[in-house]
This record gives sequence, structure tokens and C-alpha cells, in this order.
Amino acid sequence: MRENDMLEKEEIFSKVLRAGRRTYFFDVRATKADDYYITITESKKFTEEDGSFHFKKHKIYLYKEDFAAFSEILEEMTSYVLNHKGEEVISERHQKDFKKEFYAEKAPVETSATASFTDIDFDDI
Repeated sequence: MRENDMLEKEEIFSKVLRAGRRTYFFDVRATKADDYYITITESKKFTEEDGSFHFKKHKIYLYKEDFAAFSEILEEMTSYVLNHKGEEVISERHQKDFKKEFYAEKAPVETSATASFTDIDFDDI
């Protein structure tokens, strides 16, 4: 089989979702028996201090016999998240004052034991 024929067979159907530093590739591929399955690849870009970069990739292979169960669980999980946390994204990247709000909520309450504690610097010893 020619190389072009192999490439055409690999690229049956594809979609790409770009999401910040991550890119998701959804591909329909063929088995040796010419049945179809799906691959989902997450590619994440990492930039080094010198400006160079590399990608880390993770791949999931999803076969037809698992489509229904996978779809059900994915729907259940996404519904759970949206029902419990809504559609608003809560993260450092999406909220400039995320850390301040997060740590203000999590700030320890002073008790008599912590109120009388003296901070000691090791240079003092």
C-alpha cells in the first residue's frame, strides 16, 4: 500500500478543540479489520525558561462496544459538575483575585493557643 493510501486511511474523520495551552484532537481511525474506533488526544504545551517548548500528549482509545457506557458516564459527570458548580469557571486564570478570595475563606481562626504563639527565626538561636 502506498504511503498516501495509509495517511488517507488514518485520517477518516477529525475534529480539534483548542483550549488555552491544551489542544484536544478527536479522531476516527480504522482497525486492521476496517472497523472504526475513536482516539481522543490531549496535547499540552510547556514552555521552558529559555523560550523553547515541548508538548506532552495523552491518548484515549475508545472502541464501539464502549461508546454507550462512556457517553452515559460522561453525561452524568458533566451534569454533576454543572449542577453543583454552575457554568462559571472558577480558577486563578479566570479570576484575578482568586488567591485572595480563596485564602480569605480558608484563613485560620485564631484561638488562644495560636494567638499567644511567638514566631521564632532560626537566626535567633
